[in-house]
Amino acid sequence: MAAATAPSASLVTLDRAHLLAGTQVLLDGVSVGVLDGDRVGVVGRNGGGKTSLLSVLTGRRELDGGRVIRTGDVTMGMLSQTDVLDPEATIAQVVLGDLDEHEWAGDARVREVLQGLLGGTDAPAVGGWHARVGPLSGGERRRLALASLLVADPDLLVLDEPTNHLDVEGVAWLAAYLSGRRRGNRGQGSALVVVTHDRWFLDAVCTATWEVEDGQVHTYEGGYAAFVLAKVERQRVAKVTQERRANLARKELAWLRRGAPARTSKPKFRIDAATELIEGEPPPRDAVELVRFATTRLGKDVLDLLNATVTVGERVLLQDVTWRIGPGDRYGVVGVNGAGKSTLLRVLQGDHPLAAGKLKTGKTVKVACLSQELRELDRVAGWSVIDAVTEVRSFTMIDGKEVSASSLAKRLGFSGGRQQSRVGDLSGGERRRLQFVRLLMDEPNVLMLDEPTNDLDIDTLTAMEDVLDGWAGTLLVVSHDRYLLERMTDRQLALLGDGDLRDLPGGVEQYLELRRAGVGRRSAPSAGALPGQAGDGGGSGSGGGSGPAGAAGEGFSPAEVREARKTLARVEKALDRLHTQQGRLHEQMAAAATDPDELARLIAADADLIAQEDALELEWLEASEAAQG
Repeated sequence: MAAATAPSASLVTLDRAHLLAGTQVLLDGVSVGVLDGDRVGVVGRNGGGKTSLLSVLTGRRELDGGRVIRTGDVTMGMLSQTDVLDPEATIAQVVLGDLDEHEWAGDARVREVLQGLLGGTDAPAVGGWHARVGPLSGGERRRLALASLLVADPDLLVLDEPTNHLDVEGVAWLAAYLSGRRRGNRGQGSALVVVTHDRWFLDAVCTATWEVEDGQVHTYEGGYAAFVLAKVERQRVAKVTQERRANLARKELAWLRRGAPARTSKPKFRIDAATELIEGEPPPRDAVELVRFATTRLGKDVLDLLNATVTVGERVLLQDVTWRIGPGDRYGVVGVNGAGKSTLLRVLQGDHPLAAGKLKTGKTVKVACLSQELRELDRVAGWSVIDAVTEVRSFTMIDGKEVSASSLAKRLGFSGGRQQSRVGDLSGGERRRLQFVRLLMDEPNVLMLDEPTNDLDIDTLTAMEDVLDGWAGTLLVVSHDRYLLERMTDRQLALLGDGDLRDLPGGVEQYLELRRAGVGRRSAPSAGALPGQAGDGGGSGSGGGSGPAGAAGEGFSPAEVREARKTLARVEKALDRLHTQQGRLHEQMAAAATDPDELARLIAADADLIAQEDALELEWLEASEAAQG
């Protein structure tokens, strides 16, 4: 059953629910319930019945068997994947409905929603209250639909892929709002059920997880990290025969527990089973070995942007940016919508001209890009999946092993029968998977992924990450999915919309801090601080270089930079010692499982170590910015 922190009333319950879609059984005798205060994340494969489950809970779809029990006066609101809004309606009509101005303007909760999603109480981010819905972009429509639902504040909030079209900031705001959501209209703790592929969002928001699989709904306490742990343990205890999926989950759990120093929100497991399950699990990637292979394939020169200026029409997206991308580098790129992330990828491919500066491409570089549109598949729409893959190549090398086209397609979700499906009949997520397989079969040594999480379920994302763990090449990823960025890439960069490209030693969390602090002015440090750039300040040999790029550390003196680097080294050593202590303490906790007094003492000691770790990680974040200038 869904987790609850105190005895609570049931809002909606499924009792032996049975649901069909043609001959496919979506729900087979399922009994689950949502209580006041629950925040439930729903995961599962595409087409497995997640959206259908939400439709049943809200009464939009009838069951073929069983029953739905709802509290008589409970109010429900659902956000669908597709935002169906009247194009002739005004922003005010969609968001505020019949509310008088004194009603919504005097409500702090409504003002918080308007500020977070629409830019303020005048809705400036979508053109103001009197603007029409018709001309809005997909991201603006999503914010509008979310704002309308959150202003209404139903007792049960049901969201289907709410992070689609939202940027990193929008996702972070929504997670913070929902996890601390105000009490519902009836004076009770409002509840949430959400389907999303965004694993960071699941961990930040949810207190329970439902996995929809083969007509069943398996329930777990906690967010995504706890779900991965519980699922691996369930597979181990039940001796599940799908050993490969279990291994993928173990790798995912190992990465979650290991974490990077800058991931201040990483989960901190204190469960005995976690240590046992991942003992001996290697890091997801052997970075040194992959860079060695990548250097063999690429040489020393890959892609260099030198004093580059990029424009779209009259707008300047990048100005005087120098960025050197080396063999085996793995970069993630974040930024506000419209800042030029996709354009940056097109520049690196040579498909968008530079207004000034130079792009140098290594002689052996072979670039492949997974675009958002997937127009590349239109030519093979009448082919079978396996024919579309083998057209590129029948075998390729991944992780030092020869992999057949059929085997790679199977790893990414195309089972034997599905490989004979017609490309034109595939869903959006399947088309994205197919194009990813085709790109890998072509054996590129530079791979660019533009919003790769679109339309993909968590199992597919995990499989994609597993494949890329053994891929030797240079990887560039544009995404608003912070979990994927931190899992798949080693460094993150930010486009802040001011013409600069900024390195983020503190990851996506640092980007959010910069945005909250209003960083993005021309005085901010520029690409001169990017890793891989020449140590002379990045002027690429030109006398003096450009203004920002030539600065060694605007805002920090050389002494402060040196001191910050010493602090970084000291903090990282302290974190290593702390992690060793935590490992020993967890072993002692396992041994003292039958001694309540000793276990309580050890738990208190563990809490003290966690507090020390949080303080050190905060110090690491602060020092990293100064160390990079």
